[in-house]
Amino acid sequence: MIAIRKAPERGRTHLDWLDSRHSFSFGDYHDPQQMGFRDLRVINDDRVAPAGGFATHGHRDMEIVTYVLDGELQHRDSLGNGSVIRPGEVQRMSAGTGIMHSEFNPSRDKPVHFLQIWILPEKAGLKPGYEQRSFDHDSSRGKFIELASRDAHGNELTVHQDVEISVATLAAGESVAKQIKPGRFGWLQVARGAVRLGDSRLGEGDGAAISDESGLELKALEPAELLFFDLR
Repeated sequence: MIAIRKAPERGRTHLDWLDSRHSFSFGDYHDPQQMGFRDLRVINDDRVAPAGGFATHGHRDMEIVTYVLDGELQHRDSLGNGSVIRPGEVQRMSAGTGIMHSEFNPSRDKPVHFLQIWILPEKAGLKPGYEQRSFDHDSSRGKFIELASRDAHGNELTVHQDVEISVATLAAGESVAKQIKPGRFGWLQVARGAVRLGDSRLGEGDGAAISDESGLELKALEPAELLFFDLR
């Protein structure tokens, strides 16, 4: 079964410095039918204006993954980490027993566009932690490559949950397949571009919850960037 979540159906937070679209309930947007999918709790599609950002605030018991599409995002946290995240990089912050952090657009003239993803951890009370990795965008052309997993190896991020996050970039007309193991679930997020999934067109910001499927066949209708979450 494939349940499509169209981009215009998402919730929205619109401030003078922020335009955020919420695939699932978040902040002042609450829909009891959209509380996440399996252990995937939040996908926020954020655009932050130049010199704008989120002041220092706290989180607990959540795996927070940040994926930058355009621009730069500056991160600081109470563990002493300070970095700038750019396209081709992905960050994981384990909030665990508690962490404070801030996120700002350091540019004075360019917006930043990024996805912030929350995943429920396998247990509460983990030690807070932080990772940032770069990945080769070219290696994701025409195929899915892994960005993060519980049993990370190589250059992947470690996520403290039985989930795998992967990315694929497609040229117009290019196809890609994604296999799904028995008993597993999936969430597909179109970060940009458009693809054909079965008889459906999925455009930028659209998502799809996948249950009881052995795999997906996707064809790019225009250049596309896709995130896939393999979930228990």
